[in-house]
Amino acid sequence: MAPSATQQVLLSPAELSYLHTSLSLTPPIRPDGRTLCQFRPLIAETDILPGTNGSARICFADGTEAIVGIKAEVEKSRPSYQAPGDQNIGEDDDDEADEEVRRSEKEAEQQKGLNEWVEMSVEIPGFRDDDSMSVFLAAMLSEALLADGEFTRRLWINRRFHWKLYVDILLLSQPLSYPLPLLSLTTHLALLSTRLPKLKSEQDEDPLFDDDWEASVFLYPRATDTTSARPPITLLVMAVKDNIIFDPSKEELAVAEVVLAVSVGEKSHGVVGAGMDIDSGRTRNLSLLAVRTIDPPSRLTPPGVPNALNTATGGTAATTEQTSTQRETLDEEGVWQPPRGGAKRKLIAAMIQKVLEQGGVAEEVLDGLEAVELG
Repeated sequence: MAPSATQQVLLSPAELSYLHTSLSLTPPIRPDGRTLCQFRPLIAETDILPGTNGSARICFADGTEAIVGIKAEVEKSRPSYQAPGDQNIGEDDDDEADEEVRRSEKEAEQQKGLNEWVEMSVEIPGFRDDDSMSVFLAAMLSEALLADGEFTRRLWINRRFHWKLYVDILLLSQPLSYPLPLLSLTTHLALLSTRLPKLKSEQDEDPLFDDDWEASVFLYPRATDTTSARPPITLLVMAVKDNIIFDPSKEELAVAEVVLAVSVGEKSHGVVGAGMDIDSGRTRNLSLLAVRTIDPPSRLTPPGVPNALNTATGGTAATTEQTSTQRETLDEEGVWQPPRGGAKRKLIAAMIQKVLEQGGVAEEVLDGLEAVELG
């Protein structure tokens, strides 16, 4: 389970009960007036750091801001050794065509790449580099990026060399809310804006690149008439009873019963029909890459005291043992009780389905990020 979703929220049991009741309504009433699937407004821009191959900045309406810079370096690949069982293949076959086929298959196998070709770090103000929050955020973002194994193929140059990517993520503001969605969206834009020098050498020669930066190529091609993939995004989803809420704020996380970090990726998209409007003909092929449960801070909030146990309202104070027993069984309307136990599988499946559904939140977020102009 991931670290607590955010810092402890200083709300009284009465305030927590009011907020939980509001989010349990149909439709729920969110503190900032947003709908269930509505994201906070944001400002996004790319190519803000001149010394990087790709960079981006996103600022949410609540003031949280993040910057991501990506730097690429050429690194020599470790030599791969052929398995003993493969050395006898084709010893008696000197046909040049078969030899070419075997060479192509071996080259395709080596183009898979390694996860160690990507190094990601997250810095949060007020947190050490080895803090559990920073370590988990970096692991979650790396897991989503490397889950399908296709990303490292883009870093392959030849059998002797590859690109090594350094992804530096910096949260400029204090973590007012759980920063995972903000860092994920910023990393998504930075990867889309990443450009690599155009390769001029051939086959296994030492890499020689074009000096003209205008001739550089995007790590993720921007063509809309061909199938292409896009970097993954990670969304934060919470549930209060049967209501599924996206992009929760700090106050909403304080009463959350279940919190999930869902990573989705786009395998490919195409345009249906020639001459048609791109937005109306595009279909996205979303896939689930990773799901992590987040320990909600609501479990650490103080419970409310019913009138029957409150001496200020004429009740009888219970002993310590009676209080612990009653907290486990108490279910009084209007009295806040921190959530206990796990989540139902049916609810988790519904939360994931809500993210992946056609025309859902994930597609809206990807459409919005694709509208950001790249430098």
